[in-house]
Amino acid sequence: MNENEQLNEQDIDQQAEENAVSAEQVLKEELALANDKYLRLYAEFDNFRRRTSKERVDLLQTAGKEVIVSMLPVLDDFERAEKAMATSTDINAVKEGVALIQNKLKNILTQKGLKPMESIGTEFNADLHEAITNIPAPTDDMKGKVIDEMEKGYLLNDNVVRFAKVVVGA
Repeated sequence: MNENEQLNEQDIDQQAEENAVSAEQVLKEELALANDKYLRLYAEFDNFRRRTSKERVDLLQTAGKEVIVSMLPVLDDFERAEKAMATSTDINAVKEGVALIQNKLKNILTQKGLKPMESIGTEFNADLHEAITNIPAPTDDMKGKVIDEMEKGYLLNDNVVRFAKVVVGA
């Protein structure tokens, strides 16, 4: 091997080492960029998670506000009725006032999506009714049907919010 060939081989080896070092540097820089991108994305997701959690808590705390505000006039009416009962001697006027307040309350709750269940005479349904007791059915066609309602059931936007407590014919 002559001297020129040895120099060329040394140059080639030196260039290969430099390329390896520069390739290693490129990979280190890419890794650093990927790590930086990962950390930023993780921090952004963490902020999103905290923000949505806080929004959810705020929503739960103020969810009933609309209903409560709409019920305040009914509360005012009850207070006025209480004052009127203290001085009134006409029981029919008091009864009429209480009936008006009850209708107002029912209307507000209906506007908010509350519907009473009609249970008496219907087939017993465990998804809607809670059987308090069974009694002998007065007629054969009333077997397995609701005979009496101890506590009315309610649906809110077609979801049961309170089961009807019923007496079932056996």
